[in-house]
Amino acid sequence: MTLAERIQAPGPKKILALDGGGIRGMITIEVLEEIENQLRQQSKQGAAFRLAHFFDFVAGTSTGAIIAACVSSGMTVSEIREFYESSGKEMFDKVFRLNVFKRFRTKYEDEKLAGKLQAVFGEDTTLGSDRLQTVLMMVMRNATTDSPWPVSNNPFAKYNQPGRKDCNLKIPLWQLIRASTAAPTFFPPEVVTFAKETPNEYQFIFVDGGITMYNNPAFQAFLMATVEPYKMGWATGEDQLLVVSVGTGTSPKANADLAPDEMNLVYNATSLPSALMYASLNEQDLLCRVFGKCLAGDPLDREIGDLKMAKGPVGPSKLFTYVRYNAELTEEGLKNLGLSGIEPKHVQQLDSTDYIKELQQVGQAVAKQVKPEHFSKFV
Repeated sequence: MTLAERIQAPGPKKILALDGGGIRGMITIEVLEEIENQLRQQSKQGAAFRLAHFFDFVAGTSTGAIIAACVSSGMTVSEIREFYESSGKEMFDKVFRLNVFKRFRTKYEDEKLAGKLQAVFGEDTTLGSDRLQTVLMMVMRNATTDSPWPVSNNPFAKYNQPGRKDCNLKIPLWQLIRASTAAPTFFPPEVVTFAKETPNEYQFIFVDGGITMYNNPAFQAFLMATVEPYKMGWATGEDQLLVVSVGTGTSPKANADLAPDEMNLVYNATSLPSALMYASLNEQDLLCRVFGKCLAGDPLDREIGDLKMAKGPVGPSKLFTYVRYNAELTEEGLKNLGLSGIEPKHVQQLDSTDYIKELQQVGQAVAKQVKPEHFSKFV
């Protein structure tokens, strides 16, 4: 079955959305393994089962884009874990200390990360490759046009038409993944060439999609699947569409002792990016719970709770079924997961490559939230 045929096939559709979060993607991987195990048992396909067999659409931002591309390519979760375990520290390759100018711009080199992505996905594999078994959406920010870019391999999309000289499907897959992971101050931006080797050739500069509204890409994936201009046209309804959203943990930095005069230029420069990322992923989660029937998810705040039983603005039935798996990486949050022995600062950073085992423990604790009934109507 071609991707176009899969998109247009009758029956319920399933979306998997994966947050950004650097090496904290290890949390996502552990949750995905539990999902894979449960779906394998329900599908009765045995060792041949892959998440790409169940999910029709996989979306990801930053590290979520890497994992999403792995899933869409038909890799097992154990293969994805092996890739992260063996390559995590190497991908976060620190800029040589004597290179003052480079260290002023970014913390890490990008050559090894790019090399790893080329090794896994192929240097010549494009976004339009048949190797991708599902719809794949990756979010990045186009710094040249100052706009978020949710790029997909949807064959019906306007900028994916083969007659266009700047058809997105011709762009190397690894380069788009690299663009989605180019976190400012961590990695250099990625320059992507469009309409290559034609008189119309031009370039855009991309950075990490985590600094757009779509570090959690769940609701944007729903919109791409259903809104008319994207031309996928999937049906809505609690029994027609499932959205599974997996986070990489949150670490809100509450400070009851904060004084107004502490909020200087340095404070704002260091705190605003993470604050905006947290707010945006929370907003995407909230939208999914308002318009979708929420089966799983921690409380969003003390006023609205988890919205599992709340009525929405679309009538008695919601537009899709929704589950959200995530963790709060604070001292209290880790304690609630039964992980009081883990130091919060060890698992909060995007580049905590020395604490991969602890991140896996967090992911395994979050994975206990995964229940067979979350998927049973869609198997």
